[in-house]
Amino acid sequence: MLTDLRTLTRQFGQPGRLQAIWLRPQRGVPALSVVTAHALAGRGLEGDRAARPSVATGTSKRQVTLLQAEHLPLLAAWLGRSDVDAGTLRRNLLVGGFNLLAARSLFADQPVCITIGDGVVLEVTGPCEPCSKMEQALGAGAYNVMRGHGGVTARVLSGGRLNVGDLVQVATAAHLPGQLPG
Repeated sequence: MLTDLRTLTRQFGQPGRLQAIWLRPQRGVPALSVVTAHALAGRGLEGDRAARPSVATGTSKRQVTLLQAEHLPLLAAWLGRSDVDAGTLRRNLLVGGFNLLAARSLFADQPVCITIGDGVVLEVTGPCEPCSKMEQALGAGAYNVMRGHGGVTARVLSGGRLNVGDLVQVATAAHLPGQLPG
């Protein structure tokens, strides 16, 4: 069966799972691991510094950050460690079993959105590049180890409750709130 690229970019092998949630209350303070959080449409996660009303503009492309769980063993191996604590990387959501990088649209007129749980809809907006703090947190060379493996950024299109263990999958038209931003 011949399928065009636009169709292929919307097909995923299986849903994933939300494996962990972190809130970053402020700069320089360790991220807090929680089992449930509330996603606020147009803002981010309640209790996270990115969602503060003075910070959130509703159009920010970095309201929530997501990390691919399967990348953790790679990061550890490249750093010469037995493991890497995902909380140290200061991303909000750890997702396993679902290719987050593939959830970024190849076409400007066809955003790819993901759902988590019963109603949270996120639009993946781009890569979450590492910062120089990774060198302090993980040691020399960590910045380059993280490049391409720092996860993705997203904007919250539809808010709701997030729970560790929730399904993560591509949003269908029925999941999408109103008109998607361009």
